[in-house]
Amino acid sequence: MQYLSWEDLEQACRNCQRCALADTRHNVVFGVGPRDAEVMCIGEGPGENEDLQGLPFVGRAGQLLDEMLELIDLSRERNVYIANIVKCRPPQNRDPLNTEQDACIEYLRAQVALIRPKIIVCLGRIAACRLIREDFRITREHGQWLQRSGVWMTAVFHPAAILRDPSKRPDTFLDMKSIQDKIRQVCAHTY
Repeated sequence: MQYLSWEDLEQACRNCQRCALADTRHNVVFGVGPRDAEVMCIGEGPGENEDLQGLPFVGRAGQLLDEMLELIDLSRERNVYIANIVKCRPPQNRDPLNTEQDACIEYLRAQVALIRPKIIVCLGRIAACRLIREDFRITREHGQWLQRSGVWMTAVFHPAAILRDPSKRPDTFLDMKSIQDKIRQVCAHTY
């Protein structure tokens, strides 16, 4: 299905009943950031705080994500768009099922088509497995780059995983610096 405008896409997403997550959500978590961002961060799905506020990455993991982005001169207010694979919270923050991802992926594809980012950063294993490669191994392959349809893609540890295991911080710092270098190479705006 082709969405001609952001408004049409957002309305369709907010009215979605394609999977059982619609029955338990408080809010659809559509996405946040400038709609012409050259960099897009994509996570797996909203948690409890996100479901309540209707915004992605607003809990503790979101605070850490904001700090990670700030390290490389990115922010959701100025120059990065943040979204998720699924737009409704899975119960108890479990991983989104493949059927839920399948029901929702069209919305994310439409967001990507409207934004046309130069760089996509997958936040965690679920996003990387869906967007980069089905058998992606985040512990071995984080920070590696590939280009698909003219878009550079990489994956970093999910901020929630870093909160659970702070030993991932040094690798994540290096991955963020790699993202900063890639932005300097391929993006029109100077960050």
